[in-house]
Amino acid sequence: MPGSEAFKPDSNTTIAPAPPNQPSRPETGAGGSSEGTRPPSRRWVWFVLLVVLVVGVVGWLRARAKAEAAKTKNAGPPAVSVAAVTVQKRDVPYYVTGLGSATAFYTVTVKTRVDGQIMKVNFKEGQFVKEGDVLVEIDPRPFQVALEQAQGQLAKDIASQNDAKIDLSRYTQLWQEGVIPRQQLDSQQATVGQFDGSIQADKAAIDTQKLQLTYAKVAAPISGRVGLRLVDPGNIVHATDTTGMIVITQVQPIAVIFTIPEDTLPEVAAEMKKGQLNVEAYSRDDKIKIADGKLLTIDNQIDQTTGTIRLKSIFDNRDMPLWPNQFVNIRLFLTVKKNADVVSSATIQRGAQGTFVYVVDSNEEAQVRPVSVDFIEGNIAVIKQGLNPGEQVVVEGQDKLQAGAKVAIRPAASQQQLNPETPSSSTAPRSVNPGASPANPNPSPAPPPPTRQKPQQQHPEGKKK
Repeated sequence: MPGSEAFKPDSNTTIAPAPPNQPSRPETGAGGSSEGTRPPSRRWVWFVLLVVLVVGVVGWLRARAKAEAAKTKNAGPPAVSVAAVTVQKRDVPYYVTGLGSATAFYTVTVKTRVDGQIMKVNFKEGQFVKEGDVLVEIDPRPFQVALEQAQGQLAKDIASQNDAKIDLSRYTQLWQEGVIPRQQLDSQQATVGQFDGSIQADKAAIDTQKLQLTYAKVAAPISGRVGLRLVDPGNIVHATDTTGMIVITQVQPIAVIFTIPEDTLPEVAAEMKKGQLNVEAYSRDDKIKIADGKLLTIDNQIDQTTGTIRLKSIFDNRDMPLWPNQFVNIRLFLTVKKNADVVSSATIQRGAQGTFVYVVDSNEEAQVRPVSVDFIEGNIAVIKQGLNPGEQVVVEGQDKLQAGAKVAIRPAASQQQLNPETPSSSTAPRSVNPGASPANPNPSPAPPPPTRQKPQQQHPEGKKK
């Protein structure tokens, strides 16, 4: 209708379809013109579908992220990769170790006992000599002359004594006849007695000169090895000289004096009562076995300043592997621990509460287990209390663990595995002193031994990652 507003359907208006065979009533637009019915816009439909799809995807992603977060929270932290070894039962040799120095069994500085000129030297430097071998010859002529003079004096005194005895026999006969007084007879008897004393003195002088002749040939007082020569032929030597002519050391056999902690003395003394103990000498780096010997004796007192006691051992030293004043590491064998619980020494941890290890349980979780260490031999730790055979103990990666942490076990390195044989071979490292307390099984009685790493110290509750 003219002057009225035209009807404009929007997207929310539904137009009923026209009855069949009846065309739709035309609408009259402004100005009296009529237009056809407009269909709803399809762009709005696609837009709504797109919005719904986006909202659905975002909701699904959020739900999935929440589910994964909850799953991760329930699963706990990731497993820690560690290496583990198994507790075993085996026989372990029990050694006491100490630091020692080789000492010549006998050491003699040869000096002259007479004054004179050296005529001949009968040895070479570094030569092995036997007891009684003549080493140095001193000019014997002055002593030979003095000997002949003493022998002449003896002959003179003997002749004078014979003359006095003849006079005594005459005086005795005259006194019996009453010709001479008793006093003259007694004087002649005293004269004969004086010659007896002179003859004895002459014989002593002769023996002295013979002894001087013997001393002119300087002989070796012991069998041993000769050192560097301190005098040369032609030199004048005196009995009062402070320096000797040569030094002889007996190195076959040779002694080694070493120290051990006083805490181990009762064990050593008890084993000595059962029989002689074996001793092994190792090189300075504690890797090469030098020689085998026997324990000889124990010193009679303890050094209070160091808390150690000295022991003396003896070695045959046939091939001369030991030299006087050579530094060595000593391993004193005491006994064999039968059916001992052993584990790699790298598993032992130390904290404020003492020694402990990380044990992997059936749930593959690391649990802190306090242990009591009997002693450590090589890379083997003998456990007195705290572990059972067959249990898995962490040997590497302890610094990343705490009690209850999940672990992923991987094979241990070859050097962390227990040796299949007892560590008494020539390459076996030195054992730790068995007298130490379980909380500190690595004490050293003397200067620090050759390199030995200790496991990292941490509290038994572990260190948080």
